[in-house]
Amino acid sequence: MKYLPLIVATAALAACANQPMPSGAQSVGTSQQPPAAVAQCIAQKWADKSQQQVVSQSVLANGQAVDVYVPGQQPPNGAAATVRPAWSASAKTWVGFRSGGGAGGDATGDISACL
Repeated sequence: MKYLPLIVATAALAACANQPMPSGAQSVGTSQQPPAAVAQCIAQKWADKSQQQVVSQSVLANGQAVDVYVPGQQPPNGAAATVRPAWSASAKTWVGFRSGGGAGGDATGDISACL
C-alpha cells in the first residue's frame, strides 16, 4: 500500500507525456526558454508589429501553457500560437500555430524569432 502514491504519480506523468499536440496546430519549433517567456515574446512581437491588442489565454496555471492569438483574432477558435511544455529532454517549450480563422500571414516567422 505504501507504493500506491508512486504508482498513481507515475501513471499521471505517463498520461501527460503522451498528450498529442493541440488540435489543428502545426509544429513551428522548440525553445530552451520557459513557456511564459516564449508566449510573452510572441505577444510583444505581434503587438509591436500590428499596433493592436494581442489576446493571450492561459491554458495551464503559471503560464505553463498559453495560446497567443494573432491580432484581431479571438478565443476560442481564432488563429493562435500554441505554447506548451516540451516533452523532450532537449527543449523546455514546444510551439505550434493554429490557423483558426485563416489569419496569420507571416505569423510563423514571428514565432520562430522567439524560439
